[in-house]
Formats: sequence, C-alpha cells, structure tokens
Amino acid sequence: MPTKPKYQYIADDIHEKIIAQNFPVGKAIPTELQLQEEYQASRYTVRQAISILVNEGYLRREKGSGTYVNELPKPKNETTKKTIGVITTYISDYIFPTIIRGIEKGLKADGYSLLLTSTNNDYTQEKECLERMIDFGVDGLIVEPTKSNQYNPNLATYVTLREHNIPIVMINATYEELNTPSIRVDDVETGYLATKELIDHHHKNLLFITKIDDLQGKYRMKGFIKACESSDITISSNSILTYTTKTKDSIYDEVIEHLKKFTDITGIVCYNDEIAKTLIARLSQLGYKVPDDYSIVGNDDSTLSQMGEISLTTTEHPKETMGLDAAKWIVNTIKNGTFEQNILYPPKLIRRNSVKDIDNPD
Repeated sequence: MPTKPKYQYIADDIHEKIIAQNFPVGKAIPTELQLQEEYQASRYTVRQAISILVNEGYLRREKGSGTYVNELPKPKNETTKKTIGVITTYISDYIFPTIIRGIEKGLKADGYSLLLTSTNNDYTQEKECLERMIDFGVDGLIVEPTKSNQYNPNLATYVTLREHNIPIVMINATYEELNTPSIRVDDVETGYLATKELIDHHHKNLLFITKIDDLQGKYRMKGFIKACESSDITISSNSILTYTTKTKDSIYDEVIEHLKKFTDITGIVCYNDEIAKTLIARLSQLGYKVPDDYSIVGNDDSTLSQMGEISLTTTEHPKETMGLDAAKWIVNTIKNGTFEQNILYPPKLIRRNSVKDIDNPD
C-alpha cells in the first residue's frame, strides 16, 4: 500500500513518463477518461494529479483540445507567484466589493495573484467554482460559504481539499460540520446590540426579520432572543419572520401584512441594511414614517445605510479589514505551514436617525 495519496502517486508516475519522454514535449497525454481507467481512479483524483503538474509547469491545458507536455520547467524559486482562489456568494452586490478589494490589496502586497468566482448562494454553482479552483491548482482558498445554515452536498470536496493540504479559510460564516478556520463578525452579539438599541428606547413589541439559510441569520436571531430575554421582553411566534435566498423578494409583502395584523409592533430589527432600507421605502410608499411609526435597525453598515432621507441605525461590519485579514491569514498559513488563529470581530452599534424613544419622542 502506498503511503502517499493516490493523486500524488499518479502525478509522480506521469512526471516520470514525461522525464523519460514516454510523453513527448508538445504532445497530448492520455485523456482524463483513459487515465481514470489506467490508474483505477476517480475523475477528481486524476484532475488533482494533473493540476499538480500544470502548476509545476510540466503540463498545460488547452480548452477543447487536451492536456499537453511543456518544455521541462526550470525549478521553482521563492519568487514564483502563487495564486489564491476566492469564492464568494456574490461579487458586485452589497458589501462584497469592499471585502474583495481588501483581499486583493492584501494578496498583491505579498506578491500573490487572485482567482475570483461567485456562487450566487447556489450549491451547483459552488461545485463548479470548486472544480475550477482544483483545475487551476490554486495554492489556497478564501471561501464565503454557500447557504451555511443548511446541509451542503459539496462538503466532501472541502474535506478532500484539506486532505490535500490546500489551506482554506472561510469568511462571514463557516460550515459547522467541518470546523474550518474562519474570519467573521460575532453575529450573536450583532443581533443582541441591534435589538438592545430598540429596547433601550423603550420598544417592547418587536419584530425580527432574518435570513434563515445562512448561518449569520441564525446567529443574529440568537442575539435577538438573548436581548429580549435579558430585558424580559415577551417573544412569540409572531416576533420573528424568516426568508431564504429564494424567497427574499416576497418577504416585504409578508412583513407589511404582518404589521397590519399585529398593530402593536413599534420596533423592527432587520437581517441587514439591504432588507432594512427596502422595507423603509415600502413603508414610505404606504404612508408610514420611520422612525415616527416604526423604529428600524439594520446590520452591516453598508453604503446603503446612509442613502436616502432616513439614515439607518446599524451595526458595523469590518468589510475591507476582513478582506485584508483573510489575505494575511492565507499567506501566513502557506508560508509557515501551520494554521493561523480564527478571527472574531466584536460588532459596534452605529446610531443614526431611524430609531426614536417612544417614551420620550422629543
């Protein structure tokens, strides 16, 4: 039984055949299917082996044609540029451009390049992203998990990547099943601070709106419950409304109907600033005013929070700092060969004008 992983055994064997010119320079090596049959290995294992040799310069892939033998590469040195894969749920929306800017800035400072993809919070697209990273032969991965509060069918791929000593750090959340290193905000405390702000302004009938397929939503809900219990605020089944990635567009109508039914609600905590600002706009269209009729708190201190007439009370998200720290984490882990520590940012409340004290309205 070989002591090294099978993908490494295959890579070494192909390498020997290249050196011996059994696979001549400029010619295609056997197809992935042929290699699977020859080595009795899975497609994934064969691709891992090929990725090693591509990364080392012995092979090159030509899309739609095959994999070819290169001229024998010069030995790598310390100045060889490495590539870090970055997989986020979204790229151009909300707080993600600022996080990515931080990652890019941090990697560039250390001479690393970035390969960026997004999943749109979809498992199938996440699988495609992971396969792209494997094919490219990235040296490490920074990942924002997809639907982190649900079972993910791609967990086995992450386990395999770790077994192959590819360092992975997750941002904003993690897959709890994997115990993967993470860099994130303390979302329980985030939910607590946002809720406590309303309670401190004498709101007792509260509504919490949260995204339930992502782990941040679950943790922020825990903070909401914690704040209510610590202040003897009654929580009922009517105190929380949830939505998912797929049902996001319909949550606003649901909230409006809920507020019409439960007219004693005065304070609303939203999963993030995007939900809060959209809800404020919808309420305004119906003739309601914030904070006169409803006090609303968001989360993440996004650029949206200060747009429009109502400047949103919210909690801070470190965004660019998170990106810089993620880049530093992955680079240090590659250089030192040991995992860096998790990072948990304490949140901070940012007070603006979307909350009023209902006992002292002036």
